[in-house]
Amino acid sequence: MLVRNPLLLLPAHVINGIAVALGVASVQALVTAIGGHGAALAALTGAICSSLADVPVTPSRTWRRVLLAGAIACVVSVFVHAVRAHPLVLGFAVGIIAFISIMTLAWGPRAGPISFVGVLAFIFTMAAPEAESFGQILREAGWTALGATLYFGWSLLSSSLLQRRLRTLALADALEVTAQLLRSRARLLEERPRTGEASEVLQAWIENEARLDERLQLARDLVLENLENVSARHQATLLLLTIDLRDTLLASELDTDLLGTDPPGQRIREILSLSLLTYALAVDEMEEAVRFRRPLPAQRDMRTMLESLADPGVFPEGDARIRLLGTLLDRGRHMRDDLGQMQALLHGGPDHLPLNQEELRLFISAEGWPLSALKRHATFRSPVLRHALRGGIALSAAYFIGEALPWASHPVWLILSVAVVLRGNLEQTLSRRNVRVAGTVLGCLVILGLSRLGAGWVSNATFIVAVGIAHSFATRRYLVTATAATVMALLQAHLASPGDGFAVFERIGDTFLGALLAWGFSYVLPSWEKRALPAILTRVRKALAQLSAEVLHWPDKGAPELQLRLARREVYEALGSVAASAQRTGVEPERVRLSLNALAAVLRHSHALLAHLASVRVMLARRTDELDRPEAEAALQASAAVIKRALDTEAQPAADAAQEEAGVPDLPTQLAGAALMPWLHRRLKLAEQSALSVAHAAQSLRPVPKPKT
Repeated sequence: MLVRNPLLLLPAHVINGIAVALGVASVQALVTAIGGHGAALAALTGAICSSLADVPVTPSRTWRRVLLAGAIACVVSVFVHAVRAHPLVLGFAVGIIAFISIMTLAWGPRAGPISFVGVLAFIFTMAAPEAESFGQILREAGWTALGATLYFGWSLLSSSLLQRRLRTLALADALEVTAQLLRSRARLLEERPRTGEASEVLQAWIENEARLDERLQLARDLVLENLENVSARHQATLLLLTIDLRDTLLASELDTDLLGTDPPGQRIREILSLSLLTYALAVDEMEEAVRFRRPLPAQRDMRTMLESLADPGVFPEGDARIRLLGTLLDRGRHMRDDLGQMQALLHGGPDHLPLNQEELRLFISAEGWPLSALKRHATFRSPVLRHALRGGIALSAAYFIGEALPWASHPVWLILSVAVVLRGNLEQTLSRRNVRVAGTVLGCLVILGLSRLGAGWVSNATFIVAVGIAHSFATRRYLVTATAATVMALLQAHLASPGDGFAVFERIGDTFLGALLAWGFSYVLPSWEKRALPAILTRVRKALAQLSAEVLHWPDKGAPELQLRLARREVYEALGSVAASAQRTGVEPERVRLSLNALAAVLRHSHALLAHLASVRVMLARRTDELDRPEAEAALQASAAVIKRALDTEAQPAADAAQEEAGVPDLPTQLAGAALMPWLHRRLKLAEQSALSVAHAAQSLRPVPKPKT
């Protein structure tokens, strides 16, 4: 693929890292010119800590987060300078700073970068020369504040300048993952069903869905914020069509298990798989057109071999599977229609947003720092509170251990290692432990190579590059971040005290010890997945019930779909929490580990219910003229009541369990093109069974109450 402008190949996180590096370099150069080398080191504390919160978001979010990060850095820096002469106070202070910092996670993922600012400011301040008087403390605080202020201004400027490109890349990333999802589904159709690998296949599919959820939410946050011009409205329309395509794909999964694995059934699977691959290529072309700002090629012919499903001769005469062909063909056409709308939009067609600006903003991630968020975590069962206590104790212990070590001149490195390795759960801690050690070794090797060059400008340039790389890959590839962070930390200490050398071996020793400490402390006040699971399962059931209620009623033409879209997003987020629990519990001690089979059952049945609801929604959106309204409305209301009862109650009656095990309803004797009502009845019955299965799977995961003595 030939791209005229190589800069268009840069992903959003790399662009963001470059912007951060340029901002930090500008602050360093300006303050060095004003106040000299010592002032620049203090200013770097404010600038780098502020830069942690500078991520690819809209300017209205950037200024709040960067300003808060800079303020935290200044307060911590002044406090550390003031008590630095008292090691005992410092040891307890770092624990308090860590506790307060981690408690910011009560505000959710947006607080992730903020939660590390306090600890990083402590480490950077401790690495700087000690202030010998109150006046010097004020001067250091002033330079730190100046660095934070200068970077704050830079972040606003760069965020505004890069906003258009970041919006484009967020939309392109969503299209890219959608194409991957289409290919994943195509591969599943090509494979013969193997019961022994059902859970692995499901897990791979859920991981793809979770990745798409993440990319779609980032795209919503950037694209839906401001729709003042035609280009922005086109991007928003394309994003909503991409989200709708996901629903159409979900419905296309249904009934393929009835095709069998004999030659005719396998032939139909191959046709469906090739159709999905063709659709994936169409999405690839749209993604490249968006990402590289070039015209979309002539509209791709997406008919492929799908139309051959209209020929019933593929199956022997009298085979019940003949009745499936029309339904499968319709679903393929629906997906082709969705893609056609997306292509027409990129060819310059008019936008057609189904929601207004205020409604679309409801899909943007929450912003702000309401104190009410802390109230939910004012309980010892809160994983955030337990992690904050655990982190505070661990960092205080690391400080006192570091003071007692033979290389006690760098106790802050031990604190840094514990801070970056110790996560809120064991799975993430173990992952960080191994990667951190590997990254430290690689970073030290880089430093050993730099030490042979000797030139001061090389160290300064490498430091700035390391800042950008560490920032870029913090959430993408932590090994790269760990390596760059090691280089940055060693160079920062060297720039502060050039006569001390690089202390490479002490750094490696601190990292190994810090990783072991973090591993050990991960068992202190642990937050096992079984603690959070009841709330997660309740959220799943409520979300599925709400989505069912939004889907299972006769459509009101022209009515907004705001509540339906919000309910759909909530379902995907809730199921993402279940999938994350399944991944994390796998490394927990066996005595507290959740049943992976039971979690997979919740995911599998929830996914099936979603697919059935998507199919019903497509019927009601595209083929209402073929339905008898009174009969259809009665069926929809009855099914909605069954699903609500199944998902809203904690225990299921025996009759419900019997209905769940009744088996798959037979295919209607009439083709869907001739009589749609029987197919609607069948789909609703399958949705009811899936809802009952979700409830029973969730019930099996609930802890058994201990008998009273």
